[in-house]
Amino acid sequence: MSVIGQYVFNGLMLGMIYAMVAVGFTLFFGVLDVIKFSHGDTLMVGAFAGLSASTGVLMLDIGSPWIRLLAVVLAAVCVTGLLGAAIAKWLVLPLRKAPALNTLLATLMLGTVMREAVRLFYPDGSNSQPFPSLLPTDSIDIGGFALRADNVILLLSGLAVIAGVHFLITRTRLGMAIRAVAQDGETARLMGINFEAVVLLTFALGSGMAALAGVMNGLYYNEINFNVGLLLGVIGFAAAILGGLGNIYGAIIGGFLFAGLQVLGSATLPALIPNIPSAYKDVFAFAVVIILMAWKPTGLIAEKSSERV
Repeated sequence: MSVIGQYVFNGLMLGMIYAMVAVGFTLFFGVLDVIKFSHGDTLMVGAFAGLSASTGVLMLDIGSPWIRLLAVVLAAVCVTGLLGAAIAKWLVLPLRKAPALNTLLATLMLGTVMREAVRLFYPDGSNSQPFPSLLPTDSIDIGGFALRADNVILLLSGLAVIAGVHFLITRTRLGMAIRAVAQDGETARLMGINFEAVVLLTFALGSGMAALAGVMNGLYYNEINFNVGLLLGVIGFAAAILGGLGNIYGAIIGGFLFAGLQVLGSATLPALIPNIPSAYKDVFAFAVVIILMAWKPTGLIAEKSSERV
């Protein structure tokens, strides 16, 4: 039971991180019909910004883990929020009239630039960086399964973030403006909605969510590296496509489904195929996703033409 509990909890944690990344892809596609392939590297920049903030606070002789955690979250969200808005203003919007492949290629190359910049210019950026453990590590034994307080806090925080974004999209004036732009940008302009401001805020929101996912990933594994956003970005995009690109609920379901496939692969592959490492869980998960996409090309929850965000 302890092993099963550990697998289940790992799946929930991974699913939460993937869902937060996938929701960002959905928001970007919803307002501008673009795929921002630098999203995963934006997550990585946010994680490194948070690590730098933690180091800076420690250099000021402030040892409180809660203050350091607050600095990590604020730095990560602010840096990536500004970065996401800047990418939208000076890269995505100017290419709005161009073919979609132009935006895809430009953001893909931008992601490579950000990744290599961190690797080259961050101190010892080529190697994995230890991420500080800032949450309580007390644990409760449940049938042989040690439920750690920090993992519970991370899981509940991820749920709160997703619930908060859902509330913002569905219950606020900004959310109404985002949904209006997603449904018909030109009509939204005629109704007096500031199209560019809504786009910039949406990109800032999605990038901020990615930063929080990066911080959660660092706190969960206690390390980050310059490549962390590469796989998370691909998985987040696959989760968004699997759930139905343009649908927030689909992105969340896709994230947890992909994590479930990884956990299933890591648990069953070594038992079915001797001497195969559990690292092949990614191969198994992507293979199943390919089959599901061939079966349901529109995603598990098809995008509605009347409401895409």
